[in-house]
This record gives sequence, C-alpha cells and structure tokens, in this order.
Amino acid sequence: MRRIAVINQKGGVGKTTTTVNLGAALAMRGKTVLLLDIDPQANLSVHLNVDIFHLDMSMYQVLIGHCMLRQAMQPTSTKGLFVVPSNIDLSGAELELVSAVGRETILREALDGIRDQEIPIVGGEPDERRKIDFVIIDCPPSLGLLTVNALCAAEEVFIPVQTQFFALQGMSKLLDIIKRVRRLNTGLHVSGILPCLFDTRTRLSHDVLAEIREFFKERVFETKIRDNVRLAEAPSHGQTIFEYSKDSAGSEDYAALADEVLARAEDDRRTDDSPTPTPTEVSSRVER
Repeated sequence: MRRIAVINQKGGVGKTTTTVNLGAALAMRGKTVLLLDIDPQANLSVHLNVDIFHLDMSMYQVLIGHCMLRQAMQPTSTKGLFVVPSNIDLSGAELELVSAVGRETILREALDGIRDQEIPIVGGEPDERRKIDFVIIDCPPSLGLLTVNALCAAEEVFIPVQTQFFALQGMSKLLDIIKRVRRLNTGLHVSGILPCLFDTRTRLSHDVLAEIREFFKERVFETKIRDNVRLAEAPSHGQTIFEYSKDSAGSEDYAALADEVLARAEDDRRTDDSPTPTPTEVSSRVER
C-alpha cells in the first residue's frame, strides 16, 4: 500500500485537483485507490459529489477515535476509487487532539489497520475484493496538526507547484516541516514535484518550469498539468475530469501523470541521484 501526501501550504496550486484526478486515473488503470480528505474545507469531498452536510462518519470521527477508517470509507462513481470524506467538523480536531497521546500518528495507525484488508469493489465482479494499492492524502493549506498527521502517515510527498513567479515562495518552510517530521517518520521523502497551471503560451511558465527542474532535478515529473478550464469546471459538477471531459487537456495530463507514477514505482530511481534541496537552499534561491 503506497501512501502519498499531496501538500503545499499555498492555496490554489492544484492539490485537490491532483489528488482527485490522479486517484481516478490510477483506478482506471486497475488500481484500488483510497483518497483521504483531511482539509476542513472538504473540497475533495465536494469534488467527488459527497454530501458533506449529512455525513454519519468522516475523517473527523476517525481522528478522534469514534469510528474505524474502514467504516468511514465511501465508494465513488469511479470503480476502484474510494474516499474518506470530511466537513467543517474537522476544524475542531486540532483543538481536541492537542493533549492526546501520540496525536501526530493517529492517521498512520488508522491506515496500518487496513493495510492487509480486502474491500468489496462496487461495480466490479460479484464478490470482487481487493487490497488498497494507493492511499493519496489531500492536505490542507496550512502546516498544523492535520498536515503533520498526513506526513507521519505517508511514505512519499508530492508537491504541486504553480509555474508562476512565486513558485518557490514558502517552499523553505514546507521543506523544514518535512525535515522535522522525519524524526517521527524516518522513511518520509519528497518523491514528486508536479508543475501545475502551466500556460503553454507564456515565456514565464517555461522559464519557471526550467528553474524548478534545475533546482529539484529528477524529482520533477516529466508530466506538467496545463492550465485548463475543464479542470476548474469539473468540481462544480461533482465529477473527475475523466467523467466531465474525457477528451480535454486536463484528462490527457492526469492520465499521463498516472502512467508516470506507475512507471516510477517499477523503476525506483526517484531519490538516488538528486538529494532534496535544504530549506536554506530554497530560501537563498527565492531571495535572489
């Protein structure tokens, strides 16, 4: 079970869009994927057409110990794609957990509990059951306890980066948090930098992408997510990009990203030759 946290403390860079559509693309390739919404804004849940105002069980109940992760899982309209939704109740979890023993690893323990479980596949063959192949966690645009829980539960971090002037702004703080969390999760590493909102028409996007590739080297995905209005429209219809506009540039890009993620899993060269830049190195680049 591969665990990936999608994180960037800047809002509007494509975290939720990436989590939903990468998850859907992987499910369409025969993988069983669980998406975790740990953002109280619940954008991922809304994107997947979940009624967030009438949830019997959600990520909030999981984190405070009122239900098991398996109980809060819901199937989506994409075969093999599941979600644990959230809503505004989750905003109170950080306060409620502040004095809890082991509060940083609650989500990791919940995921450990389903590692070897098989779940029924809605829309599959009768009695078809599978183990979960991927867990993808949509993190909030902040670096609080919810995000720390996600980083403690994950093995890998994907960072969507907008190909605009301030692309590296705030990255030093994010890398510092990841470095600190390694004390609790020694295997955590940044395995993917994803260029998002790429405008093929502008020189700036190409220049920023070149700088990102120079800085993060092989960690940067070859796939770039082009700026595409269909990606922006899909959440309002409660659909993935493959359901809403299967022939769009957004659909093509996330299909290519899923293929690249699977290829990287088979050819594990992600981190051998390109050490993660330190927070100081990122700060120096931004200040130039």
